[in-house]
Amino acid sequence: MTFLYRTLLSIAFTLTSLSLAAGGGWPQPKGKGFLKLSEWWLISDQHYTDVGGLDPNITIGVFNTSLYAEYGLTDRITGVIYFPFFSRTYQNNQISEVTQEIIVQGEAVNGIGDTDISLKFGLSNPGSPIAVATTLTLGLPLGNDSGGSQGNLQLGDGEFNQMILLDAGTSWQVGSVPMYANAYTGYNNKTKGFSDEFRIGGEIGANLLNKRLWLIGRLNVVDALEETGSDTRPPGATSIFANNTQFTSVGAELSYNIGDNWGVSAGYATAVSGRIIFASPSYTAGVFTRF
Repeated sequence: MTFLYRTLLSIAFTLTSLSLAAGGGWPQPKGKGFLKLSEWWLISDQHYTDVGGLDPNITIGVFNTSLYAEYGLTDRITGVIYFPFFSRTYQNNQISEVTQEIIVQGEAVNGIGDTDISLKFGLSNPGSPIAVATTLTLGLPLGNDSGGSQGNLQLGDGEFNQMILLDAGTSWQVGSVPMYANAYTGYNNKTKGFSDEFRIGGEIGANLLNKRLWLIGRLNVVDALEETGSDTRPPGATSIFANNTQFTSVGAELSYNIGDNWGVSAGYATAVSGRIIFASPSYTAGVFTRF
């Protein structure tokens, strides 16, 4: 069970980071920025197995309260940080179906989570019809990776990773409706014997209600490159987060501008297929400002 919990929570934090990524191929202009305070959560009692089937698990909940910020250091270079300053992971009691006695006591762990810091470099000229940028992200293992009495409740994965992404985005107008699309591909170099990851994805958005409401759809795919990992122990024998997880996730977000600089957002994402991943949706809600 320890392996299962570690694996599911590892993927939960992966999905969190993906769902909060923003900006695409467009760096922030110098001196301008974006700040978002959000809550992300997932509660699940089933998961995809290592062969893609569905199995039940003890109900597990993950909650992240985070700050996400972008700031234009120059017109081509943007600094980015994702900081989950309060994370909570819990599991319910495991109860015998025969005797109704508690087999495993439920518990929870609170603290800060793993943090990402990034630099985005604009490669295309301002005003180009296709905006191209590359982003270097460093994943800092600040979260507890062995919480709980059995060491199976985590707020991070305990490994330092480096990811490079290439974004390409464009915008256009359909009648009076502004729209945009962005696609990315990337490589995530992981340490401590974890397999590296290849990532692709994209999003498309439409600006409605007099340009106050953004409706956004997203697709994210993570494929583990098993030949790059050095940890060859069978899954049940490991005491760290699982190697070789993969998934295809779809999601949507509504972002409403209350004023010129403030707004609120709500989002949904779920894995439509995967290997060792929650088979339940995640949700997010937040408030943001542009400055």
